[in-house]
Amino acid sequence: MKFVAAGLTDPGQVRKNNEDNYWVDPDLGLLIVADGMGGHASGEVASQMAVDLVKAQVANGLKTGKIPAMGEKPLHLSMRAHLLAVSLRMANEVVYEASQSRAENKGMGTTIVAVLADRKSFAVAHVGDSRLYLHRGGKLRQLTRDHSVVAEQVAKGLLTPEQAEQSEIKNVLTRALGVGPEVEVDVDEQSLRADDVLLLCTDGLPRMADDAVIQDVLAHSTDPLEICNALIKIANERGGKDNVTVAVARAFASGILEKIVGRFKRA
Repeated sequence: MKFVAAGLTDPGQVRKNNEDNYWVDPDLGLLIVADGMGGHASGEVASQMAVDLVKAQVANGLKTGKIPAMGEKPLHLSMRAHLLAVSLRMANEVVYEASQSRAENKGMGTTIVAVLADRKSFAVAHVGDSRLYLHRGGKLRQLTRDHSVVAEQVAKGLLTPEQAEQSEIKNVLTRALGVGPEVEVDVDEQSLRADDVLLLCTDGLPRMADDAVIQDVLAHSTDPLEICNALIKIANERGGKDNVTVAVARAFASGILEKIVGRFKRA
């Protein structure tokens, strides 16, 4: 399996500063999206630091086969998934230490969602409310669960998804990278199929466009850059109340055997 990928970020229609950052590397199968928070320009600093460290640690881990000792690998996870999770934990330490070392960075942090894919599967690790969606067989599915107060209330049945969207505290996070010396990272793995589309985004997209709108865009285009442009345009046309960042990757069969297997899976 091979990948084509693209990413775009936009400050939106309300905010002057863009605190989002992203990275896409189709050769490594790595995509990262981060949404910073903090006073002055600290949010932008936090998200950039996190993205830079994760991409560096993943690239080094894949090259050397070595993973820093930061917790034992869960038995159900591959080494690639473990590498991704460890890279996020390391980024948390670096951002937190930076927030403690300079007064202007005090309290800064960032959300982050990262995907590391290979020929057969992909791992996802995230902290906060930046999301990963999977578009497969014409259907869109959110694979990450927001680390927010309202998401927890929805999970407990205290709020409906519609009520959560209208909540005045829907942007209050229960977990973020860099706000404490340690962080819990959610990590998972899924199988990968030809024509799967992976969409990573900051909350500036779902705030302006619901899942039906996002699915409609993905149903009408398979080009990652075209999808990014279309989704950011929609978010801005609907008010652009926040920075919006989108990273998209599409998997495609690279060999005869993969193409044959793909046909059977879609049958």
